[in-house]
Amino acid sequence: MTTPRDAAPSRRVRANGDGTVYQRKDGRWEAAGYVLAPGNTRKRVRVYGTTRAEALAKLTEKISASNRGVPVPSAQGSVSAYLTYWLEAVAVHQLRENTHTRYTTCVHQHLIPGLGKKKLAKLTAKDIRTWLNQLRTTCQCCARSIDARRDQPRCCAAGACCSKRLSPLTLAYIHSVLKSALEHAVREEEITRNVARNVRIGTPRPRRFEPLTADEARQFLAAARDDRLFALYELALRTGLRKGELLGLQWGDLDLSAGTANIRRTLQRTQTGGLTALPTKTRASERRIALPGECIRTFKEHREVQEGEREAAAEDWKDNGLVFSTPAGGPIDPANLNRSFRTLLDRAGLRRIRFHDLRHSTATLLLDQGVELVVIKELLGHAHIGVTATVYAHVRLRLQRDAVDLLGRTLYDPAETANQPDASDNPPHRAPRVH
Repeated sequence: MTTPRDAAPSRRVRANGDGTVYQRKDGRWEAAGYVLAPGNTRKRVRVYGTTRAEALAKLTEKISASNRGVPVPSAQGSVSAYLTYWLEAVAVHQLRENTHTRYTTCVHQHLIPGLGKKKLAKLTAKDIRTWLNQLRTTCQCCARSIDARRDQPRCCAAGACCSKRLSPLTLAYIHSVLKSALEHAVREEEITRNVARNVRIGTPRPRRFEPLTADEARQFLAAARDDRLFALYELALRTGLRKGELLGLQWGDLDLSAGTANIRRTLQRTQTGGLTALPTKTRASERRIALPGECIRTFKEHREVQEGEREAAAEDWKDNGLVFSTPAGGPIDPANLNRSFRTLLDRAGLRRIRFHDLRHSTATLLLDQGVELVVIKELLGHAHIGVTATVYAHVRLRLQRDAVDLLGRTLYDPAETANQPDASDNPPHRAPRVH
């Protein structure tokens, strides 16, 4: 007779919603249960482990996240497939055309070759960090077969690697593009978290620029005085307007009697539309600025010259209302302006700088004159004053030195050195000025 002591122990019964755990024929353990899915629906998931405890722990983690309202990732495709979808269906409607073009180049040259084959739902911070470390030390001529496409190989194909590596700024840009794509995947509930945010690549040093000094700025304006675009160069140096803002400026934006200009648009070359007038870079870039008196007089002279060009062009004149145009009235290509600017620098005997450095020159010269940072921020059209403070930190350091030197002269007590034999010969000690 069988007693209760001899009977086999009964199977443990899991509570409703805890899922099922059992051993498969291949020896592995499988756990299955229902969790929250995108769209506020329920989905049955299965996890596996070498032991019952391992499989149960994986299922418990998923159910716990589901109870907190975190849906299970729905992404089954690769990183490559999602990046392609993101570029074609999302980013194209949110970015400027030129920005979208740069994003596309970054995705196809770096992200897809490096991470494209991995599953989106299984991408980890370690995968991204390992790939970025490899990208940091890889010669781009070798990785992208650039040398093989040259008429005369001078790197890998020639047997001598040039070690052309990506700059820290480029690496930071690639990382930011990946973060933007994964952030949208989180919003669409394709993945639960943006693993790219857990990867720190350090803050790259800002690109160095070489603004004109006060003497060089005067020399530049003197050399440009007879140029047909003198009004453009003078406005750029006196107000710090961006190149696209200068080229997109129209006569209707100017109020010469009030001495103001409304900055509403920027002229850029795009792949599909050619030279196109676009909205300003940011909302803060759309602004009203005060015109210097010198620029007002120059504008009046420039308008007379433009009227003469209109009469000479006759029917060939293209009336776009632009302040700065070609002799036929058309928009000026930014690339052509760069070439004219370099020619002007050579004629003036000045060092080669970028056209954008005229904008830096404006801010630097204003800071040197003690103009408040908030005024410069409004003039340049920066979105935040922190941008102005960061870009021109080196100038602020020099102003700090001037400030503490001024305080030192105020606090200097002549009585402290009156008893010293050489007090009349030696001025009070000052720290050297930072240049």
